[in-house]
Amino acid sequence: MKKRILTGLKPTGDLTLGNYIGSIRQMKELESDYDSFLFVADLHALTVFQNPSELHERIRKFIAMYIACGVDPEKHTIYIQSENEFLPAMNWLLECSTYYGEASRMIQFKEKSKDNANFTVGLLTYPVLMACDILYCDAEYVPVGIDQKQHVELARDIADRFNKKYGETFKLPEFYPIKVGAKIYDLKDPSKKMSKTEENPQGVIGLFDDLDSIRSKIMKATTDSLNKVCYDPENQPGISNLLTIASVLSGEDINSIEKRFEGALYGEFKKYVAEVVTSKIGQFQQRYKEIINSKELDEILDRGREKSRELARQKYELMKERMGVVR
Repeated sequence: MKKRILTGLKPTGDLTLGNYIGSIRQMKELESDYDSFLFVADLHALTVFQNPSELHERIRKFIAMYIACGVDPEKHTIYIQSENEFLPAMNWLLECSTYYGEASRMIQFKEKSKDNANFTVGLLTYPVLMACDILYCDAEYVPVGIDQKQHVELARDIADRFNKKYGETFKLPEFYPIKVGAKIYDLKDPSKKMSKTEENPQGVIGLFDDLDSIRSKIMKATTDSLNKVCYDPENQPGISNLLTIASVLSGEDINSIEKRFEGALYGEFKKYVAEVVTSKIGQFQQRYKEIINSKELDEILDRGREKSRELARQKYELMKERMGVVR
């Protein structure tokens, strides 16, 4: 029987080429080996104010784009977090098994509450909701970046404490380190990672961007004055970033691309990169247009909702029974 793995997708900012290369591609690699759960963490997004109409739009858009990028809905249980009303109910029961000190030590809480006296209670307690997301379906692995490892460890601690108090109820999840693959950097400032929340859109390639806009961004990408197409992240971070992007999306080895553009001007190389990127993203966008308003997408989300709700209902009823809150 396959081990269960769970991934959450927060519908904030916008999806970028960096998200595809760093996250979505790995999901595609894992989907055949694990019983995979993929959900839109829209309740997590509410820890800070979100424009309601924008949040509503992103919830559906993000799932549709994941599928357009090749995530197989037949190999994933795909659902929207807020459509499972048993998760917030479980959350209260688990909050009552979580210590304030544990929640307040979470790195993201400390960073986001620093210099902000008006942070919400949800910012403090959302790691417990994250624990619910993991524990309700007995997820054994949670693939997250190192910055999120602490949250998985908290879920494990809460589950272990609950089991010892009330009897075996939860599987103890494990941190699944995201494979260190190609890192994609900002086109304007190649010293920092390409981010979906970056304020300067000229440095970010969005998966929903107009293809002409993508070409323009690549042609204007920061390079250097060395005038050679060479993978040298220390001395040529901009060119190295473009080489990485072209290699990942084309499947061609970086050394092969370097040799092909030996002695070429940067403009010629950038045109090649732009063609590779727009061709790939164009394919994604075509599939996205087919699925975004289709019955297919609703059928996928309906199946995921029913499966996740039933699992959460069973776990919630078991928790209540173990804790004595039954008639």
